[in-house]
Amino acid sequence: MTCKSMTGFGRGEAEAGGRQWVAEIRCVNHRHLDLKIKLPRGYAGLEEKARKLVSATLKRGRVDISLMVSGDFSDLQNVEVNSSLATTYRDSLARLADMLNLEDDTTLTKVASYPDVMVLKRQEEDVDLVWPVIEKALGNAVAACDTMRLQEGVAMAKDLHERLVHFSEVVATIGETIPDLLQRREQTLNERLEKLLDRVQLDPQRLAQEVAILADKTDVTEEIVRLDSHIKQFRSFLAADEATGRKIDFLLQEFLREVNTMASKINDAAIAHLTVDLKAELEKMREQIQNIE
Repeated sequence: MTCKSMTGFGRGEAEAGGRQWVAEIRCVNHRHLDLKIKLPRGYAGLEEKARKLVSATLKRGRVDISLMVSGDFSDLQNVEVNSSLATTYRDSLARLADMLNLEDDTTLTKVASYPDVMVLKRQEEDVDLVWPVIEKALGNAVAACDTMRLQEGVAMAKDLHERLVHFSEVVATIGETIPDLLQRREQTLNERLEKLLDRVQLDPQRLAQEVAILADKTDVTEEIVRLDSHIKQFRSFLAADEATGRKIDFLLQEFLREVNTMASKINDAAIAHLTVDLKAELEKMREQIQNIE
């Protein structure tokens, strides 16, 4: 059984070159796959690779992915000297000393301490070289998330199977009730006709025609056969090795159509209660299906 929930969380870590990468994935239900990826500044070029990695496993749901990095970045730090600005500072200090008739005590340390003379800049990292590390962290997060989704999916599938069993039993009960219902209605029809016609002899052929029409209007064999087929298909979808949540959602609409048709054909209080029970089960199943991938 490979039924999966669309709700899950996963975290993965990887370390290389003194830097630690952490990937986190949060998933909730959604009609389609909606990926949102948050990458650290300077790593935007890896978004497409990250998207492909995640979408290979997660087929539906709103998926929020966050990648964070921390650690030693000294290998990417460079000090740049603004020699033109440093020269301007030095010449300005010399003119100021001459103007005020002071000793010019300008030193290298003093000039270097002025704003923007020496600037620490971080160079961009080669994203292709760092991708294997990110891939490991992200892959671990996806695997952890998928495990959680699978565990929840198994519980949901168990609940759906149990509801299908109950649904099948109610459908079978309705099918077993129809012959008795037809017999009672035939008897009721006969009694009414006898009362209306008093002592007039009934035409057996005409009565048989009326009973046949009544039986045809009450016959729900086709609906029961189709519901049995839908139940088998539902079970096959739950066991399929692919995302079938949307297919099951459409299938449940067909379930409801057959139940409504059946309810409209059979004007009987007892069976009406059974069809209400069927609709209630369908509604509960549909709520569950909204969170299945």
